Amino acid sequence: MTEPNTKIEILDVTLRDGEQTNGVSFSWQQKLNITKHLLKDLKADRVEIASARVSPGEFEAVQKIIEWAKGEGLQDRIEILGFVDFDKTVEWMKGTGVKVLNLLTKGSLNHLTNQLRKTPEEHFSDIKQTVDFATEAGITVNVYLEDWSNGYLHSRDYVLQYLQTISKYPIKRFYLADTLGVMSPEEVKTAVTDLVSLFPNLWFEFHGHNDYDLAVANCLEAVKAGARGLHVAVNGLGERAGNSPLEAVVTSLHDKTKFRTSIVEKEITNASRLVEVFSGKRISDNRPIVGEDVFTQTAGVHADGDKKGNLYANPILPERFGRSRVYALGKLAGKASITENLKQLGMVLSPEIEKKVLARVIELGDQNKTVTKEDLPYIISDISGENLESSFHIEFCTVTSGIGVKPKAEVKVKFQGYLYEATGEGDGGYDAFMNALGKILETLNIQIPKLYDYEVRIPPGGNTNALVETVITWKKEGDIHPIRSIGIDSDQQVAAVKATERMLHIVLGKL
Repeated sequence: MTEPNTKIEILDVTLRDGEQTNGVSFSWQQKLNITKHLLKDLKADRVEIASARVSPGEFEAVQKIIEWAKGEGLQDRIEILGFVDFDKTVEWMKGTGVKVLNLLTKGSLNHLTNQLRKTPEEHFSDIKQTVDFATEAGITVNVYLEDWSNGYLHSRDYVLQYLQTISKYPIKRFYLADTLGVMSPEEVKTAVTDLVSLFPNLWFEFHGHNDYDLAVANCLEAVKAGARGLHVAVNGLGERAGNSPLEAVVTSLHDKTKFRTSIVEKEITNASRLVEVFSGKRISDNRPIVGEDVFTQTAGVHADGDKKGNLYANPILPERFGRSRVYALGKLAGKASITENLKQLGMVLSPEIEKKVLARVIELGDQNKTVTKEDLPYIISDISGENLESSFHIEFCTVTSGIGVKPKAEVKVKFQGYLYEATGEGDGGYDAFMNALGKILETLNIQIPKLYDYEVRIPPGGNTNALVETVITWKKEGDIHPIRSIGIDSDQQVAAVKATERMLHIVLGKL
């Protein structure tokens, strides 16, 4: 059980502030799906889902989410950003049913005088009138101190005047926003410590941005100085360099401080992948906690050390996040790397064959070729003289798709000496192929993992006739060892078909 004074509330701002990422715009269906995951699975305390009065689409999104939240008893955990506009934001909120307003106010004298061109007293009066309208409508109000970081650094007296005045209004939480990501950890520590000591009865939360890549460190200093909550975004989405990344903030908080959150660590990877797909913003392979490669050991000596007591492991263990350790195969691989990968495939080889496999892996690595765990059966069969591909072969495949045309596919498969064929339609060319293939697999009583991720890569600067590499990740429910198959061809559809065929070889090899 978490002690009351060590519990830090997490407000996820992926759907509001994160949507300010260049090129990101979520549909209401996507917002609803992400909200469900954040609150029900990840267990975020609260979710900020939108800005008021932005568009009809945003209005509809909030309505749909509130409709769902009411049924789940989660309505008070849905928040929206609103403006000091007297009754306009409040009337908009009443139409959606949302009950928590995060009011955007000016936290620096510079923004107040040069953007609003008002005096502090005028701004405070406007805030009071807006809060009064909200309170009368049964709406809970929190306030953002926009540009608070610059406000504290350059106009501390204004910030103190603001808090002394606004704290007299019915405000639940005060959000200290490092809007432009200008603060260092030491500056956050000094500022938050100062305000907490002067206003011990106020609930402060820290809202960081990552312009100096200091957002995680700033979050840690904020809570150690007395902040009661943190604002984060999945994958660090947000304007410019992004918001404080949920995955790194929560992990650092749990490992490096006495503070705890309600976040379920095993759901962090799922949240990351969900947001990655819906946002269209791919995360880097080496992104902390959620990147594809962060639990990958490349050097053979590291694999050997892990085998002998996790000598190269740190507290950020992959199992915490529903993942597993991966041992890369290439010119730096060692015998332990081969052994660990074979173990994940459920295979055991004699030392002599393992030695030959390692030699082939190193040889391929020297040729700058990508070698995956799923390639090992092919390497083994090649060494032993067997033809792994003879068991299942796609003899023929044609896909028809285009503008105004329902995508169709025709597939012929040879399996154990017999030919099978089927046709299928789908939402796209590959979907049509999979539907046709599915009919054949159903006839053969063959079950395959679900498609988890689909990635197309071309060489940088490549021409339109360059080779395309399609990488497909397949995963069964509850499986921490997904299958990753690669197909290469000058045609993207054919590359995907080849990747699918390789997956089937691997699956059938395990039957």
